[in-house]
Amino acid sequence: MKLSIITVNLNNLDGLQKTIDSVICQTFKDFEWIVIDGGSTDGSKELIEQYADHFAYWVSEPDKGIYNAMNKGIKVAKGEYLQFLNSGDWLWENNSLEKVFREDRKEDVLYGNFVYLGQVYVTPEKLNTSHVYGSALNHQATFIRRSLFGTECYDEDYVIVSDWKFFLQKLVLGKSSNSKVDANIVGIEEGHSYDTTIIDKEREQVMDALFSPMLRTTIEDDSAAQESVMKYYYSYIEQHKSLQKRVRRIVNIHRQSPIKYFAKSIYSHFLSFVNHSLWKRH
Repeated sequence: MKLSIITVNLNNLDGLQKTIDSVICQTFKDFEWIVIDGGSTDGSKELIEQYADHFAYWVSEPDKGIYNAMNKGIKVAKGEYLQFLNSGDWLWENNSLEKVFREDRKEDVLYGNFVYLGQVYVTPEKLNTSHVYGSALNHQATFIRRSLFGTECYDEDYVIVSDWKFFLQKLVLGKSSNSKVDANIVGIEEGHSYDTTIIDKEREQVMDALFSPMLRTTIEDDSAAQESVMKYYYSYIEQHKSLQKRVRRIVNIHRQSPIKYFAKSIYSHFLSFVNHSLWKRH
């Protein structure tokens, strides 16, 4: 079996229905679907029972948090790749999975674009340490080889950043291969707001646990340098409306055919800025 889709839900009845609608219409069929519900009381369990024929496994019981729920799914999954598609998130098109697996993929991690609040977030053609450190990967739009987890699942000591820690371990410190899928994979439900002090504290703990002081400084300095360089160009673009229009034309061209001659790491940051800042104004 090529894929296991793992959906975690807690009292998100309408969101779960949206996720279900997007999965059952997929043209690609070589997958199993696992639903881990945290003991919902809003009718989610009854909805899961209604669609039970579509699930290889489901459970509705209290858990210890999102990573505990995700780990429950990992432990029963049988697919070659795992995708974590939260309730409320949806596969963007009915052939989204077909676009990912139409080729015989060999890489450990496959990743694509995602759509949030109507904006397309374009992931870079090639990942580097600064990107994984700075923004990680969107796990809904990422497909992870099941064998990467081995006997270790997501670290349940963290509330928010355990998937970020996983990608640092596998893609930066490990030898896991990766490949970009040039497609919009998922739409993302508007996220919860988190206390930034918790995120900062957990990121500090992860960096202290994984990296030596010297390597940590190198990673943070490199990320800060890239951000500083791009901010200069961002501020210049924002001051010139004619340049903003040209930028949008470039992005539209890129969405229709890959650009081969841009410096890819800079271009990925450039696209991210356009999606986050310029595009949302119109």
